[in-house]
Amino acid sequence: MRMKEMVRRTGVHERLLRYYEQQGLLAPERLPSGYRVYREPDVEKVRRIRCLLAAGLNTSLIAEVLPCIRSDDGDRLVPVCSDLGTRLREESDRITRTIEELRTSRTLLDSVIAAAPPPPADGEAPSRHPG
Repeated sequence: MRMKEMVRRTGVHERLLRYYEQQGLLAPERLPSGYRVYREPDVEKVRRIRCLLAAGLNTSLIAEVLPCIRSDDGDRLVPVCSDLGTRLREESDRITRTIEELRTSRTLLDSVIAAAPPPPADGEAPSRHPG
């Protein structure tokens, strides 16, 4: 199938499909004219890529794990390589640490916001801050 059909089937913009190709995630056949030709399994591969991106993985990690991920009968992705579970747990731990750091940042920001003077009422001039 050509690019326009791939876009229609996956809902992914042409630019993203080209980006996935640049990142080594997709490898469509190239006609002598330069047109890309995608195969039916590429539709499912794009779905897996989108799912892994939504899970917080970057494209370099997706390139590493994509060959070891299959879809079950539903929408769930299943690792099929023995060492992939460990790698994904490491990534999950990294995401957890990032969430904890963001929560700490939000708590600090909330305390600064709470210490700020109230906003001026309608019609009042904003107060001048020293600085």
